[in-house]
Amino acid sequence: MKQYVAKFMYVIILAAMACHGSGNEPNNSDTSKATLKPPVADVTLTVPAGFTAAVFADGLGKARHIVVTPSGYVYVKLDGTRNKGTIARLKDTNGDGVADEELDFGGFKGTGIGIRNGWLYASSNTSVFRFKLNDDGTVANPAQPETIVTGLIERGEHEAKAFALDPQGNIYVNIGAYSNSCQMVDRQKGSMGMKPCPILDSAGGVWKFSGDKQNQTYADGQRYATGLRNVVGLDWNTATQSLFVMQHGRDQLNMFPQWDDKSNAVLPAECMYELHQGSDAGWPYIYFDPAKGQKMLNPEYGGDGVKTGGDSALNPVVAFPAHLAPNGLLFYTGTQFPEKYRNGAFVAFHGSWNRAPEPQAGFYVVFVPFSNGKPSGNWEVFADGFSGGPEKTASGRAAHRPCGLAQGPDGSIYVTDDVKGTVWKISYK
Repeated sequence: MKQYVAKFMYVIILAAMACHGSGNEPNNSDTSKATLKPPVADVTLTVPAGFTAAVFADGLGKARHIVVTPSGYVYVKLDGTRNKGTIARLKDTNGDGVADEELDFGGFKGTGIGIRNGWLYASSNTSVFRFKLNDDGTVANPAQPETIVTGLIERGEHEAKAFALDPQGNIYVNIGAYSNSCQMVDRQKGSMGMKPCPILDSAGGVWKFSGDKQNQTYADGQRYATGLRNVVGLDWNTATQSLFVMQHGRDQLNMFPQWDDKSNAVLPAECMYELHQGSDAGWPYIYFDPAKGQKMLNPEYGGDGVKTGGDSALNPVVAFPAHLAPNGLLFYTGTQFPEKYRNGAFVAFHGSWNRAPEPQAGFYVVFVPFSNGKPSGNWEVFADGFSGGPEKTASGRAAHRPCGLAQGPDGSIYVTDDVKGTVWKISYK
């Protein structure tokens, strides 16, 4: 869910940021083993015919992103502490579809987690670390991760350092903008925007680092793409060999008189972008209107709901309804699901908080079919019911909020929830 602060100061000093600490660095904690109790399903998910959705584990707390090893170990990154750890390793040892073994380790809260070439990568709000994996998928030395990147900025808004890994050994890290729309005074009614926006020098984009080089600082990274307010869902598409991201669109257009509460509820779109070196998605100068199918000038920069803008800015690949907070993105490469799902994209929507007077919305996982690297049809709701019912959806008091997505070795997908820490396994039979 998008969080914000009333004001912020623009202090952009890269050298200082490179040395910035978060209090989230590893504490070399020991691992903690736990015996999982059988999960209790408090909601019933609706999925397409032929699919089943079962609770794999629950009660993990703030379960963010997730990854599964070829041997079936499930690693969940926690933005909190569980049994003295911040990463939960789960395993279904008897094949009944439910985790019955847990080991917790790590000493840094955060969001991101991923696997590449025998390494488990995980992030705090200021750093990225990695752990060597044994051949069986367990972590070789959970108390001593390697430090890959440190000094990433954390300023209380959009600070989650979600990331994606490519096959060439690079890591792409979200550096969210510590602002809604780069106003002189953040989220102040009528406050105009700064142009050029100074935030873009150090945030509001995706930074690229080597995934194999230790002890890099922020200054060692390369700004890969800019004009992105905040992207928590990222995935490398192996069919296109390119990075795709889901942006959290701006809030509060109704701080300006041209937009009333109702129009603010449905604008702007939450957008999927395909990124390449040098891509610019246009934040904070523009937003995307899904009804008009156009890039519109933001009011902080002279927009009135009619003026278009951002001629050179990237067009979205897909535009979704406003304020749904896309937190997870997964391109499906398995063979368990029917053919229509092959190489398509799953998106986990955390759910809205600011669609009033319209009902709140989201709290589901959707599917976008792809063909030849491009969307080939309309998106559809794939898994719903996480909130606990229509009333909880409309009010925003959801029992669960989808966050992370991962594909298992058998082709099932896993979905995390960061309210109660539930993990679902969705399979096709």
